[in-house]
Amino acid sequence: MARGGEDLYEQHANYVYRYLFALCGDADTAEELTQETFYQALKGLSTFRGESSPQVWLCGIAKNLWRREQARRRRAGPLEEEELVRLPAPDDPAAEAERREEKLALYRGIRRLDPDTREVIYLRLAGELSFRDIGAILGRSEVWARVRFYRGKEELAKWMGGDGHGGT
Repeated sequence: MARGGEDLYEQHANYVYRYLFALCGDADTAEELTQETFYQALKGLSTFRGESSPQVWLCGIAKNLWRREQARRRRAGPLEEEELVRLPAPDDPAAEAERREEKLALYRGIRRLDPDTREVIYLRLAGELSFRDIGAILGRSEVWARVRFYRGKEELAKWMGGDGHGGT
């Protein structure tokens, strides 16, 4: 069992970390939640029935832990955009400032999306999950995930001054 837990971690830790980082945008928080995800997974390993892939199962655990963390943060008070712009000193300050502004605009746009669409966008772009896995994590269908992603992308393009990918 110990080796099985190590294998599970070695095979999926990076994936779970990327998913959590996409949700929270903070490396330290993503690392802490990744560790907690695997702790919870090992505690509940006997309950894993194989009805989904281990990645989907682990992301479900991670998602629940992130929701708990969000609730804890709401009780503790706000800390938001300042964390998104903390980056190392750039080689080209003007270009870096422009990239930072674009990134902030994208984050603001994503935050304007409804929670389900926002999560689909995060899972697809940062977690690099398939639509099938996204649907499974969110308890929906693959088609639902595809439609949410497409509509979210179109909304973001409108808000950010673009027209999507060549129209309809």
